[in-house]
Amino acid sequence: MLLLSFQEAKPEPIDRGVLFCFCDKRTAVNQNKNKTVNFIDLGLKDYKETWDFQEQLFAETVALKIQNRQLPTEEQALTSNYLIFVEHPHVYTLGKSGDSSHLLLDDEGLKDNRAVFYKINRGGDITYHGPGQLVGYPILDLDNFFTDIHQYLRFLEEAVIRTLAEYGVHAGRIDGLTGVWLDHEAQLNPRKICALGVKSSRWVTMHGFAFNVNADVQYFGHIVPCGIPDKSVTSLHLELGRPVDMEEVKAKMRRHLEALFEMKLYTTA
Repeated sequence: MLLLSFQEAKPEPIDRGVLFCFCDKRTAVNQNKNKTVNFIDLGLKDYKETWDFQEQLFAETVALKIQNRQLPTEEQALTSNYLIFVEHPHVYTLGKSGDSSHLLLDDEGLKDNRAVFYKINRGGDITYHGPGQLVGYPILDLDNFFTDIHQYLRFLEEAVIRTLAEYGVHAGRIDGLTGVWLDHEAQLNPRKICALGVKSSRWVTMHGFAFNVNADVQYFGHIVPCGIPDKSVTSLHLELGRPVDMEEVKAKMRRHLEALFEMKLYTTA
């Protein structure tokens, strides 16, 4: 699996703290726009299986875009968009540019914590996924929406910020870092509640966000999250002092993503 394939421009990393985000400078090709998005809720699913599923959808969309480039506008097929929601069993993943010393567990420690570890073909450092964390993987053809990776990241963050506001939790951004943070203004005790990491090729996105809803944050103590040693991690249930209904959070996130991207989500049988 290749991380990215560019012919016209090399990828440019942006913002420290993002797991793997690159800008594609290629100009938009598709003239036909499709703002409908197939919503898929996988429930609890293995990380590697989900990665392979993403790769399949991503590759199919990129292949169709390449095919469309050879056709006149009126003959181009509409590209599909997907939004996957999933929770993963305990897993640590390390990107190609990551530092293995940022995983603080050996093989025995992983076994004791019922966790697995993958070195994967993406950029960025180490991250954790587990039950109680809402992971969203938008596989969007940004030619259907807007061709701006920075705006794409900001919209993902904004959906989380708006969802948190509905629970009375004030959240925002920290300059130079991606993701969503609490105490982002005074920064006396800044805490990350949502991490972001995307990749893009031909303006098709993959990967997305990891929003800690009822996450066991002790698992973050076994890594240096995203390679940033001086910031802590939190979860919505800890901030509220009670468990949070995951289905309710999913519904709020769907609504805010639909509004921000001006998309229409639908679920296939």
